[in-house]
Amino acid sequence: MAEQSVRLGVDIGGTFTDVVVEVGAMSFSTKVLTTYVAPENAIIDGMRQVCDKAGITPSKIDQIFHGTTLATNALIERRGAKTALITTEGFRDVIEMRTESRFEQYDLNLSLPEPLLPRQMRYTVPGRMDASGNELLPLTRADIEPIVEKIAAAGYESVAVGLIHSYLNDAHEKLVGDVLADMMPDAMVSLSCEVSPQMREYERFNTVVANAYIKPMMKSYLGRLEGRLRETGVRCKIFLMHSGGGILSIENAAEFPVRLVESGPAGGAVFAANIAARYGLDKVLSFDMGGTTAKICLIKNKTPKTSRVFEVARTYRFKKGSGMPISIPVIDMVEIGAGGGSLAHVDAMRQIRVGPESAGSEPGPACYGRGGSNPAVTDADLVLGKLDPANFAGGTMTLDADASAKALTDVLGDVLDMDAATSAFGLAEVVDENMANAARVHAVENGEDLSEYTMIAFGGAAPLHAGRLCEKLGVDRLLVPQGAGVGSAIGFLRAPFSFEANRSVYMTLAGFEPDKIKTLLTDLQAEATSFVRNCDAVSPILSEFKVYMRYSGQGWEIPITLTQDQAMTPDAVTFEAQFIEDYVKLFGRAVDGMDIEITVWSVNATTPPETVARVAEDTGSSTAETAGDRSLFDPAFADFVKASVVLRDDMAIGAAIDGPSVITEDETTIIVPSSRNAVRQPDGCIDVRLKG
Repeated sequence: MAEQSVRLGVDIGGTFTDVVVEVGAMSFSTKVLTTYVAPENAIIDGMRQVCDKAGITPSKIDQIFHGTTLATNALIERRGAKTALITTEGFRDVIEMRTESRFEQYDLNLSLPEPLLPRQMRYTVPGRMDASGNELLPLTRADIEPIVEKIAAAGYESVAVGLIHSYLNDAHEKLVGDVLADMMPDAMVSLSCEVSPQMREYERFNTVVANAYIKPMMKSYLGRLEGRLRETGVRCKIFLMHSGGGILSIENAAEFPVRLVESGPAGGAVFAANIAARYGLDKVLSFDMGGTTAKICLIKNKTPKTSRVFEVARTYRFKKGSGMPISIPVIDMVEIGAGGGSLAHVDAMRQIRVGPESAGSEPGPACYGRGGSNPAVTDADLVLGKLDPANFAGGTMTLDADASAKALTDVLGDVLDMDAATSAFGLAEVVDENMANAARVHAVENGEDLSEYTMIAFGGAAPLHAGRLCEKLGVDRLLVPQGAGVGSAIGFLRAPFSFEANRSVYMTLAGFEPDKIKTLLTDLQAEATSFVRNCDAVSPILSEFKVYMRYSGQGWEIPITLTQDQAMTPDAVTFEAQFIEDYVKLFGRAVDGMDIEITVWSVNATTPPETVARVAEDTGSSTAETAGDRSLFDPAFADFVKASVVLRDDMAIGAAIDGPSVITEDETTIIVPSSRNAVRQPDGCIDVRLKG
């Protein structure tokens, strides 16, 4: 009998670290509290737990797939290395000047986020490339060495290099990199021509600075993780999830850690896309709510929407433009500070506000009994009857309902003259409305009607709130997959090996150069393929070609997808037709008489996606057996109601239950509102639909 493949998925979140092991077709999972000082400790602990459940030793693991919020958190909390930036004379203040846009037009007291590096940590060198990549002013080692001497004397651990127009001609940046390697061999160096070879210097400089800022920390963490795993007998390869929804090697992840920003949420989107494929759903709203944040992503035609720029560490109510732009391929999602650990307070207008501050795992919500005194979303869920205090996290933790009630009363109730239950209701409604509003805005920005969508909910806290969110958004159907509590970790195991290479080369359709285009796309294809081959030496590799186009004078581009034939035999007529077709879909009409420009070229190399079989859906052929009942607060009635309690593991295929009801499992709890009913599908999904 052939030995079964053993694969481990690990997701480090702000509160919990999720660990899943798959042994052949069997899956075993656990959630352990994240250990902030040494995150690898939680991974080792969780790995041992799931291996014990599976009846195997860690040495049997064949592959490990890992995603983490550590890179994101380091940028948000400004816990990176001592970093210097070397840039072109005259461009020292680019990352502080930003784009000079105001993300809140009428706020007279608007304060822009501080740059990652203050001015005294930014250095300049002479030399200059023009917008076509031609050298205007030369740069020599004699120009660079005095600057590097200053940086070395100041004791910098990491250096970012971002020179003007280096995405077209990287000769000057490579020269600076060579001098740094000679004079500062122990420092870590990041070149913008390698990290993000794209136009728009603010985004490019910010991205290379972010990469350099977190590189020592992430390299150290990945090295420690590898060492700890080897100590436990694990000898397999370790791979990292990147923000674009694919897998890359641990060596490439250590070199380009900025690609790991949003890697955890990306795994969740891949997980939701896999479920969408199983059910043949072309329009899905992915809802991922964990301990610190909630993430919402649109998935069309079984593929998450992607972008090449996103913002991290937004400082103004998660408003677009208030964060640090990172110019890398990323799954496009909206993220708000609404997780189980998000803390509530009353503002100056006597309104309940929730987040973005989070209790995390240390000390955690008040009900954890670890020293937290402020009310979190989990405290409200407990008081409202959504959680069983004796069986939280599979019974590994006992929650203190009295501590939750006291925190809610002290912080919210005493100020607003409400009891604990009303305070909990207010907190939960604010959180749910914040998430619903974020979903509405995201849908409008993408020209979508959410009433046509199916929601897929996962993450430890999402199934607690998804039913109410569907009511607010007018979404009729909700799927909660098997393993929803550790959905992102499962998503890592479903993701392909992939890498996207891109480059900015400006070209108009009037000046279309087919030979130059073919050479450019061929080079990008080879670059992307080499990264994938570092992970998988034998699988076939597919190439996805995109160009970013706009009308002359416009400020931003739209992505146009090309086939292999269109990319290798390019012609202006095809490019124009593709652009106009997609432009009309987005904006309603084309613009006559305007030339069209191409600014960015992209090739994503990927191994083939996992083949999934369609689920033979059941509409409800039996009634689920209940394990009792519970007092549950139903927002539709603004009062507590008697809700049936069902154990998810005991639900047979086709078993149905009407709301209000509570479906419990070790890693999460599904709340079925009074307006819905639920059916267990053959693949283990709980299918929650509007009654009638």
